[in-house]
Amino acid sequence: MLSIGWGANQFVSLLVAYRERSGLSVATVDALVGAYALGLIPALLVLGPVSDRIGRAPVLRAAALVSLAATAVLMAGDTWALYASRLLAGVASGAAFAAGTAWVDELSTPAWDPRAPVGSGARRAAMSLTAGFCLGPVVAGLLGQWAPAPLVTAYLPHLLLGLAVLVPLWRAPETGTGAGRPGLRVRSAADRRFRGAVAPVAPWVFGSATVSIAVLPGLVTAATAGWTVAFNALIAGVTLGTGFAVQPLARRLAATDPRRGAGLGLAGIGAGMVLAAGAAATTSPVLVTAAAVVLGAGYGCCLVSGLLQTQRIAPRGELAGLTAVYYALTYVGFAAPVVLAALARTVPYEVLLLALAALALLTLGVAVLPRRSGSVPAPACRTDR
Repeated sequence: MLSIGWGANQFVSLLVAYRERSGLSVATVDALVGAYALGLIPALLVLGPVSDRIGRAPVLRAAALVSLAATAVLMAGDTWALYASRLLAGVASGAAFAAGTAWVDELSTPAWDPRAPVGSGARRAAMSLTAGFCLGPVVAGLLGQWAPAPLVTAYLPHLLLGLAVLVPLWRAPETGTGAGRPGLRVRSAADRRFRGAVAPVAPWVFGSATVSIAVLPGLVTAATAGWTVAFNALIAGVTLGTGFAVQPLARRLAATDPRRGAGLGLAGIGAGMVLAAGAAATTSPVLVTAAAVVLGAGYGCCLVSGLLQTQRIAPRGELAGLTAVYYALTYVGFAAPVVLAALARTVPYEVLLLALAALALLTLGVAVLPRRSGSVPAPACRTDR
């Protein structure tokens, strides 16, 4: 999962490099981001329920190979190759996020790991993905700034990592029971606890991270001339590195009351958007970095809290399916940079970012603070999977 997360996100810190060195337009770069989502969301919604029926191992092993193929195609550098690679990376990510998260969660139950604390499956899965999301753009961005043949060299580390994980991946034990229901419908997605407390928070997971990584560095390019690609890599690393670091705390908070982790995350996102608005108004790289820290913390808290709640709601046979629905909702947040760019033609970025802060706090008030009878209790132990 770390390797697939690395492959999915390594492209992000090189967006500026592609514009400067390959002459790609802003519209083309935005379309490449869309190609990733075009592959990811159908793969999530289809392969999650499929893994509930046929097992986790076939889905994740295929995803690992597709992720390697995506990076190999990306190194070709032609526009067609960029589109094909991003589509393949989306398919690999969709398979990994659903089936992989369910596999890690099942391997963290007493049947497989008696010493694992309650909730450790969600934390392990989230930390694996976040570590990949973080290291991919940092390493690729640094190589893209200073290495020879940067738009080829930047992708070599992922090829090496992807090959290295194949042997342990093929040796990992299957945990799927084949108990999933026929068809692709995930009935538990209609559960009032999921609709009321999980779904409204989910888009903020990647909404906060993508605003930090894809929007904020572009607001201060005049102040980072000469090291723009490296600054993009720095902000990606700070955002996702902070998200990685806070996840053990988020897991402990959410283990006792799922609302606590989500509430802290949304409060952090609101504060981070306020800092981001200040960065937009002053074009300050320092404020961008501070906003990245706070938004990253909000991302990490919301991700772990949402996964924990999803795993508690999912009935036997729908764990990967409901996890897929959750991740699909988180990826709605990837539209945030595109929406902000469209609105910024008439409204200043600082105003738009303050509006996002207000929306985050509104979500906190509506979905998290009320003591709903349908909130998800923390189980003493899980032995059913």
